[in-house]
Amino acid sequence: MARTIPIFPAKMASTVPQGDFLRGAARPLEFRVSPPLALYVHIPWCVQKCPYCDFNSHEADGAIPETEYVAALIADLQSALPLIWGRPVTSVFFGGGTPSLLSPAAIDELIAAFRALAMLSPEAEITLEANPGTVEATKFTGFRKAGVNRLSLGIQSFNDEHLQALGRIHGAAEAKRAAQLAGEHFESFNLDLMYGLPGQTQAQALNDVETALGFSPSHLSCYQLTLEPNTRFAAFPPVLPESDLCADMQEAIETRLATAAYINYETSAFAKTGKQCRHNLNYWHFGDYLGIGAGAHSKLTLHDRVLRQMRWKHPKAYLENSRSGRPVQDETQVERASLPFEFMMNALRLADGFPPALFEARTAQPLSNILPQIRAAAAEGLLEVGPERIAPTLKGRRFLNVLLEGFL
Repeated sequence: MARTIPIFPAKMASTVPQGDFLRGAARPLEFRVSPPLALYVHIPWCVQKCPYCDFNSHEADGAIPETEYVAALIADLQSALPLIWGRPVTSVFFGGGTPSLLSPAAIDELIAAFRALAMLSPEAEITLEANPGTVEATKFTGFRKAGVNRLSLGIQSFNDEHLQALGRIHGAAEAKRAAQLAGEHFESFNLDLMYGLPGQTQAQALNDVETALGFSPSHLSCYQLTLEPNTRFAAFPPVLPESDLCADMQEAIETRLATAAYINYETSAFAKTGKQCRHNLNYWHFGDYLGIGAGAHSKLTLHDRVLRQMRWKHPKAYLENSRSGRPVQDETQVERASLPFEFMMNALRLADGFPPALFEARTAQPLSNILPQIRAAAAEGLLEVGPERIAPTLKGRRFLNVLLEGFL
């Protein structure tokens, strides 16, 4: 059974005038119950940097320093224990980069360390991202034996021409083989697909979805290709389908997956009943997460504040500073005024939205603080507001950025 830990702040400073407290201007945050806690583990290396990727990933120049990096991750977790002491870890996510570059033995050592050092729940969801170009049957068997119970495959497309345009190291045959192996070794697995690719038609986008459905994945992530800053595609942009065509692709994909009994529970996420990604749901419910590894980010709720941390970004700098017991490069406190927007930015990605009580639990502020914005969004047909749930309408999901602007 999930547990929460009551946490209470120190007494309010008597030097602050009572009137200021009543007006809320100087009242400190007071989190009475800690949010669920997840663990994110970043593996920064990949075989080849994709031209659209803006994640913290670095092309591996020969063998990666696996032994040294595993030791650094464990030391990183040990240094963070005072911030998460006594809190159960509900999920683990190995992201990258390409985590499947690590050996099953390395993953096994890490999961064993997580169980020994942190309160890793026996029912924890443990996800590992894999690249179809770096997987083989023996590795999948090893990952499963190590404790990984959910796999996420970066397929992107089953079309050779589109995979080449995306700079992927695998082809359609490798993608299909990896998806087949995922289904043979994991009850829960996700396939990542992209649409709006250079030269792609709606029929081709739907063909990718049909091919994916043939492997009966428990989860699909379907998202539109976007040109992110500081990527090769941003510097040398390819010709992409028109926005109206991309919107048609999105609608057609959503319709097809609905007929296949997949629930579109988040903007780009589709799952069979009961197979939603628990780790990502925790993000969208504005839960807490500890991030370890090069460039990993954390959001941690203490009794009177919310901290954000970032580890050293470059693998070499991370390894050097981890050895010195300083894995965190930057730590900031989230301003009280920023918490409502940060909460809404995450929670409104969910089709079911959020129960009103969750807002106060995660921000330590009453929902009445943003009631005018909520009413305005409802009046514009962007939000459905009820006593049990606040959720985006279909219009609100289509124009999510417009909806969120109202809470800035």
